[in-house]
Amino acid sequence: MTSVTVQEAQTQLAQLIEQAAGGEEVIIASDSATPMRLTPVARGFPKRRLGLLEGVYTVPDDIDTPFEKEIEEMFYGDADSE
Repeated sequence: MTSVTVQEAQTQLAQLIEQAAGGEEVIIASDSATPMRLTPVARGFPKRRLGLLEGVYTVPDDIDTPFEKEIEEMFYGDADSE
């Protein structure tokens, strides 16, 4: 593990990137800030699969007003009981 200050990191950035790419942990420390870890981002980000649950669920036609009848009954009363 390599630990450097912010000032050292500014002058040695290329070397520190090479070390991190090689698997070595690099810590950049500062008196006034939280220490940071320099690590490589994994290549080949996992691809998101859209539509994974297609066909498993159905969306009702009244998706915009799912409880329309119940709400009307709360305001106006039950139409069947009149």
